[in-house]
Amino acid sequence: MEALAQFVPLLLIFAIMYFLLIRPQQKKLKDHQAMVKALRRGDQVVTQGGLIGKVTKVKDDNELEVELAQGVKVRVVQSTISQVLSKTEPAEG
Repeated sequence: MEALAQFVPLLLIFAIMYFLLIRPQQKKLKDHQAMVKALRRGDQVVTQGGLIGKVTKVKDDNELEVELAQGVKVRVVQSTISQVLSKTEPAEG
């Protein structure tokens, strides 16, 4: 019985760490992956480097073409998108 009583605080610490650290981080990662999958042409995005631009093309190999200024287009990896500022409306039909 004494051995079990010694493990209870260790189990409590693990449970607290799971609910305060691990679980929220997994949820944040899942939300980011869903945001990246939902990107479409016309969305205004912010990259992790702080560049703001409009998505002009979504490529199949986890790559986007983003227009930073008129005539200035760059290729970025989808996972480096940190925020979507404005979404375009989904196409009808």
